[in-house]
Amino acid sequence: MQIIPDLEAGGAERTTVDIAAGLAEAGARALVATEGGRLVGELQANGGVWVPFPARSKNPVAMAFNARKLARLCRQEGVELLHARSRAPAWVALMAARVLGLPFVTTYHGSYSGKSSVKVLYNSVMARGDVVIANSRYTAGLIEAAHPVAAGRVKVIHRGTDLTQYQPDRVAPERVEALRKQWQTAPHQRIVLLAARLTAWKGQRVLIEAAHLLHDGQAHRDALADVVFILAGDPQGRDGYVRQLDKDVARLGLTDVVRRVGHCADMPAAFQAASVVVVPSTEPEAFGRVAVEAQAMGTPVIVSDLGAVPETVLSPPDVAPQQRTGWRVPAGDAPALAAAVAEVLLLGASARQSLTARARRHVESHFSLEYMVNETLGVYAALLAGRQRTPQG
Repeated sequence: MQIIPDLEAGGAERTTVDIAAGLAEAGARALVATEGGRLVGELQANGGVWVPFPARSKNPVAMAFNARKLARLCRQEGVELLHARSRAPAWVALMAARVLGLPFVTTYHGSYSGKSSVKVLYNSVMARGDVVIANSRYTAGLIEAAHPVAAGRVKVIHRGTDLTQYQPDRVAPERVEALRKQWQTAPHQRIVLLAARLTAWKGQRVLIEAAHLLHDGQAHRDALADVVFILAGDPQGRDGYVRQLDKDVARLGLTDVVRRVGHCADMPAAFQAASVVVVPSTEPEAFGRVAVEAQAMGTPVIVSDLGAVPETVLSPPDVAPQQRTGWRVPAGDAPALAAAVAEVLLLGASARQSLTARARRHVESHFSLEYMVNETLGVYAALLAGRQRTPQG
């Protein structure tokens, strides 16, 4: 049984449904204890079982009551393992698992902040699993630094991407053409795409500065004259930041070069339309979904060498230049970003084709949905096999 506050939207929720589908396909009964949400229908369609449960409650008294309720449910349903994906329900699941002697798994879908002793204690439940799954090596390092007791029990399983949705030959040209028309880009123009919500740490201002350097610089001016920079993402109420972006664009004379286009609902087509995808985050991210999806679509990527995103991209000096699948640049370094964009846009056809083929193979080997599901089910199988060898099994 997996337990999560709700199944509305997000990486943790999506992964819950994906793992339930994998369990059902393997012949297991995949229960999810949650309050509900928009993904419940998909969960059930894929063979998962929704168990309505007040998993969002953070009230200590209610959580103690819920632990007893969850234990009863586990007995009734014959549950053999509990997997928690959020802190409040993790405390409930931990108590139930200890009462019943069940294996207990937790997953860190991101990092948890907290400096007070109370908050550190509250967060610590996620490090108390018999196996603690981290969605990246970066997240694993944060876990072990904050909770040394978890050392030896942390396993990195990167978030899986449904690569069937990100295949170049499955994106009809009409989808790409419609998107370019919506973005008001001419057929001959090449697109540098930053796809992220409009917030300062996503690095939009860094890309604008890089665009200025490329637009006004003498080097390769003619070769890069047809390039436009697209900022695709919702402001989510950050009106002050949006005004700052617009001021930057106007001040640097980039109104014909940099465009805000709002939310994009067809990301495979967006990546297909782009000549380069950039992820210039200035703060660490817990995973690199955009970089994975872009590589799957055969679009070169440039990422900040910060947080977990670099784990998704092979780049020198970690690999030889001929093994590269993308570029890493120092976070917040507009000149370095500009240089990398120019290098990508000036690639010859053969070099670009080899790069994109390597990138697709790379994400298929390490970041596919199938890989994530198999690795997670392997954790379950090992814990259940260990339980059967114990006296209580």
